[in-house]
Amino acid sequence: MTYPLCRFGWRGHVRTAVVTAGTGGIGLETALGLAAAGLAVTVVGRDPDRGTAAVERINATSPTHRGRFLAADLSSLDQVRTLAARIAGEQAASGEPLSILVNNVGAMFPEPRRAGGVEASFVVNHLSPYLLTELLLPTLRAGAPSRIVNVTSGAVGLAKRVFDAVEPPGGYYGFHWYGRAKLANLAYTLDLATRLDGTGVSVFAADPGGAATDMTNGTLTDPKIVSPALRLLWPLVRRRFARSTSGPASVAARPSITAATDATLTGRTGIVVGPRARPVPPPRAAADPRIAAAVRRLSEAHAPLVTR
Repeated sequence: MTYPLCRFGWRGHVRTAVVTAGTGGIGLETALGLAAAGLAVTVVGRDPDRGTAAVERINATSPTHRGRFLAADLSSLDQVRTLAARIAGEQAASGEPLSILVNNVGAMFPEPRRAGGVEASFVVNHLSPYLLTELLLPTLRAGAPSRIVNVTSGAVGLAKRVFDAVEPPGGYYGFHWYGRAKLANLAYTLDLATRLDGTGVSVFAADPGGAATDMTNGTLTDPKIVSPALRLLWPLVRRRFARSTSGPASVAARPSITAATDATLTGRTGIVVGPRARPVPPPRAAADPRIAAAVRRLSEAHAPLVTR
């Protein structure tokens, strides 16, 4: 598949991109696509060895600008704050605009887990990208025209739509809680697009569809990740999902690359780019202003932009 790329470049400046969870899978393939579009790409991840290998792969493609790695555990909101401060400080010192932020990080947990005292799925899939984005908004505005791309999931269709608290009522089922956190982030994404309309910062969601990744390999074999009502049907659902995840990560990265670089999206915002790398209608729940308002309250309460 090919699509027209929006070639970034201010005269005398290098335009940059940041890809979270960019050391493997969809994130790395996204980073490779952005490097091919002429951006200087920074990949973020936990493991320095994987980070070194990712940068070597980026640089092996003979990009216009060499890649780099920044270490951060994005399940820690303190580390998210440190990461944002470093990126913002470096961009300000260099005068090089931040053109693209791709929040690719995501995780599904088969058993309940907490991160900083908060349910981990909600932290990794929503609060972490929310906080990084909000802290980098001044930098992205300074680098306009710029784009924010939040990676979403088809799992939002099985999500509970109650956001009175971080944890939904009922038992813990990893797939549903993952989908709910992704729904929160998608609602935030569409709400943010409205907030930033006219600022030169465009906001997109990218749905990679099915992809064989570290998260899906193994996790989806455990029927306990879904509610009892779905558990009897889960082997059938999982087989169908497995067929859709047989494609490589390079294919699943196309929606993110398209959202970040496609020239036909210039001047547009609030768009979901679907698995075929084309705009698709957002789920109705994600566009519900009541859900967006509830998600905003939770986000501000559990990931404050200013800490005391």
